[in-house]
Amino acid sequence: MFSRFESLVDPLAPGPEGQPPAQLGAFVWHFVRQSWKVIAVLLVVAGVVALIEVSLFDFIGRIVDMLADTPPGDLFAVHGTTLLWMGLVAVVVRPLAATLHLMLVHQAVEPGLTNLVRWQTHRYVLRQSLSFFQNDFAGRLANRIIQTGPSLREAVVSLIDAIWYVTVYTGSALFLFAQADVWLTVPLLFWIAAYVGVLGYFVPRVKRQATIMSEARSMLTGRVVDSYTNIMTVKLFAHAEREDAYAREAVVDHTAKFRRAMRYVTGMNIALVIINGLLIAGTLGIALWLWHGGAVTIGAIALAAGLVMRINAMSGWIMWVTTGIFENLGTVTEGMGSIARPYSVVDRADSKRLAVPEGEIRYEGVSFHYGQDRGVIDRLDLTVAPGERVGLVGRSGAGKSTLVNLLLRFHDVEAGRILVDGQDIAAVSQESLRAAIGMVTQDTSLLHRSVRDNVRYGRPDADDAAIWAALRQAHADGFVPDLVDLSGRTGLDAHVGERGVKLSGGQRQRIAIARVLLKNAPILILDEATSALDSEIESAIQEDLESLMQDKTVIAIAHRLSTIARMDRLVVMDAGRIVETGTHAELIARNGIYARLWARQSGGFLGEIEQDPAQVLGP
Repeated sequence: MFSRFESLVDPLAPGPEGQPPAQLGAFVWHFVRQSWKVIAVLLVVAGVVALIEVSLFDFIGRIVDMLADTPPGDLFAVHGTTLLWMGLVAVVVRPLAATLHLMLVHQAVEPGLTNLVRWQTHRYVLRQSLSFFQNDFAGRLANRIIQTGPSLREAVVSLIDAIWYVTVYTGSALFLFAQADVWLTVPLLFWIAAYVGVLGYFVPRVKRQATIMSEARSMLTGRVVDSYTNIMTVKLFAHAEREDAYAREAVVDHTAKFRRAMRYVTGMNIALVIINGLLIAGTLGIALWLWHGGAVTIGAIALAAGLVMRINAMSGWIMWVTTGIFENLGTVTEGMGSIARPYSVVDRADSKRLAVPEGEIRYEGVSFHYGQDRGVIDRLDLTVAPGERVGLVGRSGAGKSTLVNLLLRFHDVEAGRILVDGQDIAAVSQESLRAAIGMVTQDTSLLHRSVRDNVRYGRPDADDAAIWAALRQAHADGFVPDLVDLSGRTGLDAHVGERGVKLSGGQRQRIAIARVLLKNAPILILDEATSALDSEIESAIQEDLESLMQDKTVIAIAHRLSTIARMDRLVVMDAGRIVETGTHAELIARNGIYARLWARQSGGFLGEIEQDPAQVLGP
């Protein structure tokens, strides 16, 4: 029975394509409509449950009147059928309706809708551009996605219950009171007006403060996660107290906003206690006055007392539910700020898969500024022939990494175009473009998974034999068998920690190189690929990189010029433009920027490289 209800909402449903709506109502409906049948049934069942609850108070009033008007010996003979029906409602119908309501809420909607929102928002955000993630805390983004799901679900479920209970209880109370005597409705009408007034004043203010507090909570989460993510830097610079101060600012800010929100909550509850007291005293006072005059029965007084006490309890629940709804909607609104944002890099509707039979790369009049006034890449032309190995050289900020990022289409060019084998990369799918490019970066980041999973990221269908072959080629087979994690997993099964923190820099780099070796893409990008390695390992891997680069188009970036001196051609960049191009020997002979950079590095980084360019380049 549980599994049947649990299967009503599929948390892994793919959902509608495209950006989630940026308006609150449309955003909520975007997810609710995917399980609207279950929500509709829940709405009906919640109404039935509320009606049954009210009917119990009607039963109490009628039973009191039966006891007052019927001799004890005739009670069951006269009212037996009615009493049996009341018992059936209390013992059978009410539990069945409540069970159905609980099953729909706890088995279908809560786990299903909650994780459907999380799954679909995660899938959408995961495909945002690189700059989207670079401009925010990873912890804050994750917190917003995780919190939006339960907040949206709780708002929907609470709204359904609140609507029915308010409608059924107040409506039924007015109807039953009017049946007994219209004067009994007067205190309830005044209470409804006052209750609406209290809600109208406090709820918008609580909602506003809830949104502000949710943003402060996300900021606090982001700062704490930022410290944990960069714990090595914190330790190296002995800045625990500085991080305390960084987090303290967020704690102080969150506390102040939390207290401000709680002031409104306290004021709301004080107002509620006052109007509830007036409702109880007014209703019972009028009921006793009417009974004293013979206008109502004792059963009517029992009904009025029971319903008023129930409304008194329910009003507090409704107030909290309403506040909770707006608090949850505030969290959803905050989450929308990160989730419901358009992609900055989008595939065209008619985009095709990139085909790379040769591997030629051509930049034609490319400009890109990162939104700045001055150019980072300015009207640049560059052709890399199929199978050519080109090294990019230049000072920091010259535009080398930007040139690579544009090829990977992490950003769209502002002018010009980039072609791969004659195909404009803006007209092909991003997935197929990046599948054709292998890249090893200086800042190697591994997934907090096993060594096997990290290497297999290069080719998901690879078996262990292929994985070990890649590890041997990257000179990682010497340390991987000895790896052991805290759970006792060893070798390929050992987990490497967040971003690979359980490995040394050189070990991480070798795993990353193995991953790219396994991918075996036709275009290869090396961005300081051996910077984290010692000279002995670097020398060994350089030999393997030579074989890796065979029959591939290669773009290599290195500040350590010895690592790219063997390239077919070197391209020297400065201020977003190409200022020199040629072989190592040609550029040394030209005595320009490259020659000066080479001279500066001829002592420290280049001990293992012969100074004679002819010897460096080989025959």
